[in-house]
Amino acid sequence: MSVHLLVLCLALLQQGGRARPDRPGCRSPEVVRVAEEALDQINQDRTDGYILTLNRLYDLSHTIGKTGGSFYKLTIDVMETKCHITSRRPWKQCEVRDISDVPVYGECEVSASVDSQVKLLSYSCALREVPATVVVDVCPDCPTADNLDEPVVKETANLSLQRFNEESHLANYFTLENVTRASSQWVVGPSYFVEFTILETACLKTTEASELGSCPPMDCQFAHRGFCLGSHVAHEDPFEYRLPVGNKGSSLRNRMAVDVKCEIYEPQAAAVEEQAHVKADSEHNEHQHHNHTHLHPHEHTHPVTASGNLAVSEPRGALGTVVDRAAPLRSAPAASACPGPRRHKLGLDSLKL
Repeated sequence: MSVHLLVLCLALLQQGGRARPDRPGCRSPEVVRVAEEALDQINQDRTDGYILTLNRLYDLSHTIGKTGGSFYKLTIDVMETKCHITSRRPWKQCEVRDISDVPVYGECEVSASVDSQVKLLSYSCALREVPATVVVDVCPDCPTADNLDEPVVKETANLSLQRFNEESHLANYFTLENVTRASSQWVVGPSYFVEFTILETACLKTTEASELGSCPPMDCQFAHRGFCLGSHVAHEDPFEYRLPVGNKGSSLRNRMAVDVKCEIYEPQAAAVEEQAHVKADSEHNEHQHHNHTHLHPHEHTHPVTASGNLAVSEPRGALGTVVDRAAPLRSAPAASACPGPRRHKLGLDSLKL
């Protein structure tokens, strides 16, 4: 009899709306939304590296604030995309690195509050490359990662940048800022692939070749940055030393062996200024002017305020860290219905990304 009474009481509590609600799990649409928006803000906060995409929600804890609102602590599994942070693209528009692109995976510990909006409070991410042995087991002919300090890597980046400077229609030369990834494989010879960022210099395309080696980066908030993919197929002849910028002395054979593709990004200050053009065209004659070539379509002599200050956002990188670290030993998730389903596996079932 007592058992039946207990069941009846529980049923009445649920019907009256006084039963304790189920705690959210990794498959909850609301929690997935929080994880996705928190990842948006992580990518916006970061200053270097590649944009991360959500693979799955691994674990979570959830509390209700005293004055309303919710607080979440999330453990999310992430994977690197092909988009560099410089592009500032939304992560859902970026392609995940597959097995042929030396994939990178990891996890992020995230704290966020949710009231009317999701607000990222802090994050800590650890990333690592898929080991070369795992890549070769699945794809023997795929490229494998190279050490960024290898001379051939820097030379491949310089050759690629040289070709970009030769062929671009931009007013100024660009210089190598940072090599971000490198890999190699055997095609018709040793083939090297590099990814690198570039920065606009103060040297116009009319600069004499003898002066190109000392081109200073443009010290200006309107300086453009870019992200490049370069490759070089080496033959029996050794690399010839080339300046990072310039268009002198390249041979047809080396040009055929080098390929490059760069995306140049408009600086944030230019986007802010373009908005000012639209909003306050009538006030431009009261402003000081600076000369600089921009990619946006309005005129190339742009006014700035007398103080020289534009409403650009606060410096990024204050909310968390991203480090290279080996895969951790994980305990089982504590939350219900966790972990959630994986969105990407890349055919690497043994690795359990």
